Amino acid sequence: MDSDATHEPIEILLVEDNPDDVQLTLHALKRHGLANRIRVVRDGAEALEFLFASGADVPNVVMLDLKLPRVDGIEVLRAVRADPRTRTIPVVVLTSSAEGRDIAETYDLGANSYIVKPVDFEQFTEAVRQLGLYWVVLNQRAPAEPLTE
Repeated sequence: MDSDATHEPIEILLVEDNPDDVQLTLHALKRHGLANRIRVVRDGAEALEFLFASGADVPNVVMLDLKLPRVDGIEVLRAVRADPRTRTIPVVVLTSSAEGRDIAETYDLGANSYIVKPVDFEQFTEAVRQLGLYWVVLNQRAPAEPLTE
């Protein structure tokens, strides 16, 4: 399911520890032709290793769960926004937490979107489809290097 073998740029980094949610997300992306270049990591430490490895592809979007082993999603988001190499990557929080403090903190840290995972399969599929279409197909990425004149 990972695209490392193809050496193509990673479009979506999915950071999710729940195997059922991984499969649902991948199914929804595949169903709409958006799963060609996706990398799945199972915890926050793996996400940070992937994002900050020398020569690593910078994804078009990070879909980030908050409740992760080893390093939680809040800390991943904090690290992404603190580093100039990754601070412009869109981060979509895709989590089961509807807690106000989680929503407020992630937006304070620079999350681009916060989505509470729907329990219903069709709602979840539609939410993932819309996320993929917007962030992978429509959204224009920030330049890798700041523009200077």
